Amino acid sequence: MWFSTYGVKFDGSYTFHNPSAREENFSFTLPFPAHQAMYDNLEISLDGRALPLAFSGANATAQVKIPAGSAHVLRTAYRSQGLESWRYNISSAGTEGPSSVSQARDFDLTVRTDFSGFDFPENAMSPTEERRTAQGWELQWKYQNLVSGFDIALKMPQKLQPGPLAGRISFFAPVSLFFFFFLIFILSTLRGIDLHPMNYFFLACAFFAFHLLMAYLVDHVSIHVAFAAASLVSIALVVSYLRLVVNAHFAVVDAGLAQLIYLVLFSYAFFFEGFTGLAVTIGAIVTLFVVMQMTGRIRWDEKIAAQRPVTA
Repeated sequence: MWFSTYGVKFDGSYTFHNPSAREENFSFTLPFPAHQAMYDNLEISLDGRALPLAFSGANATAQVKIPAGSAHVLRTAYRSQGLESWRYNISSAGTEGPSSVSQARDFDLTVRTDFSGFDFPENAMSPTEERRTAQGWELQWKYQNLVSGFDIALKMPQKLQPGPLAGRISFFAPVSLFFFFFLIFILSTLRGIDLHPMNYFFLACAFFAFHLLMAYLVDHVSIHVAFAAASLVSIALVVSYLRLVVNAHFAVVDAGLAQLIYLVLFSYAFFFEGFTGLAVTIGAIVTLFVVMQMTGRIRWDEKIAAQRPVTA
């Protein structure tokens, strides 16, 4: 399994004022984004002056006296790291439902990344401006008077997961084998080749060698290398076996091409998220069309009867 980790440097400034006609004691609380995490160079400062911090539970708290009617800038900063996604909660404590709708005035948030391939999760606001940089992207969310129940979030780039991918390909193996055996049966019948059930058994073993080998190789090498190696091994087993059972032409052209389509290409369709079902459906329709055209004029009773052994 691959996990999308990231490092983040957060720096936020917030303007506020004391609306009271007298000096007040203000308490600033910074809820940590995650309880089990690390925060380096954590700072809460007021007008550039660092404030002493107290920690309680999952919060950092600072207290200071603010003169009557004065305006100030509160700054919070830290370095941390995370997994899968980064989120800035505009709504109240990041909760869900109607009570999470909040207001933000003169809101300006800029995210600078040194990578591409990110995405925006569901129920998250997309940026108002996007600019590509030399290292990655600069994304900006800018609003004058924002009222929203959505947050700002960035989903990290996702690598192809070798384990789940190999599992999905293996789960699909019987369907691929059905198409492969179906075409082999049609071709052998048209060419008058009699294949014994034991021949099909060995072909099935060679076919499933692809899934078994790839499932264990992905733990040690790249998924693409494992896929290529397993494909070559499985095709070599089938071609070398049918070369002995039938002939080289049938083994390489007919069986080899059929295995390339229904094992290799069908399995490779799983590398493209969202297109697997469409690719298999198109392959099945094309196969049906080709076989129907090849066998449309065949009288099956006569064809099968001609292949039956004559008993004395």
